Amino acid sequence: MDKNVIIGAMTALITPFKNGKLDEQTYIKLIQRQIAHGIDAVIPVGTTGESATLTHNEHKTCIELAVQTCKNTKVKVLAGAGSNATHEAEDLAKFAQEQGADGILSVTPYYNKPTQTGLFEHYKAIAKSVDIPVLLYNVPSRTACEIATNTAIKLFRECENIYGIKEASGSIDKCVDLLANEPRMIVISGDDAINYPILSNGGKGVISVTSNLLPDKISLLTHQAMEENFKEAKKINDALYQINKILFCESNPIPIKTAMYIAGLIEKLELRLPLCPPSKENFDKIEQTMKKYEIKGF
Repeated sequence: MDKNVIIGAMTALITPFKNGKLDEQTYIKLIQRQIAHGIDAVIPVGTTGESATLTHNEHKTCIELAVQTCKNTKVKVLAGAGSNATHEAEDLAKFAQEQGADGILSVTPYYNKPTQTGLFEHYKAIAKSVDIPVLLYNVPSRTACEIATNTAIKLFRECENIYGIKEASGSIDKCVDLLANEPRMIVISGDDAINYPILSNGGKGVISVTSNLLPDKISLLTHQAMEENFKEAKKINDALYQINKILFCESNPIPIKTAMYIAGLIEKLELRLPLCPPSKENFDKIEQTMKKYEIKGF
């Protein structure tokens, strides 16, 4: 299998709710908007999609809807399939493959704090359970668990369908370390504030929160960088700095859902407890920052 499979501008989709339930119609419209504005892949039920508070049925429904909506388009689906229990992650991965997802994104197990040996065995089991590409997801600030460079490289070399890693540690050093030691590995930016530095260092794409709101800008930034038009890419990245910053003023996805609500892209600002709407101060800051950008509708 060609490991260089799912790269480019990718969106970590929000999950819209309406009266406590998954708002399926809005979800479909949001994905169609991503397709229309140049995104290469969508990621249903990642961190931004509130996967931690969805039921398993809701999680699977989101994957189904994403696959159905992207069918017969050039946009790929990289389905969220992570859990703190390996057997649950395997189940989600198998389901994603059965539905026709192009690959899976699997976050490090949260709460358990496994050793590097445990992480290796966890991901090896997930990779063996499916044939589609697997992207590792390193976000230690949320999971209290970090994939060490040597573990990520070992997984890449020993598991045919593990093709790379979404790096959301916020560390440029970690990205340099990975690519210096295994230049064939695909490194994807998982932190909007440093999309350009990662891309200019050899990253092959981004999985963006901001692109829920500004898919056209994130797509342009990513494609310019991947075509080595670094001056133009940096200009776009610099212009996005303020929105990237404000979209993390509270725990993700609180600010991005607030921004989507303000922009009229979702009907209601609903999050699942323990997440809740932002403070009035942050709501106002998000609204003021958004006035500096042209946000395209449906």
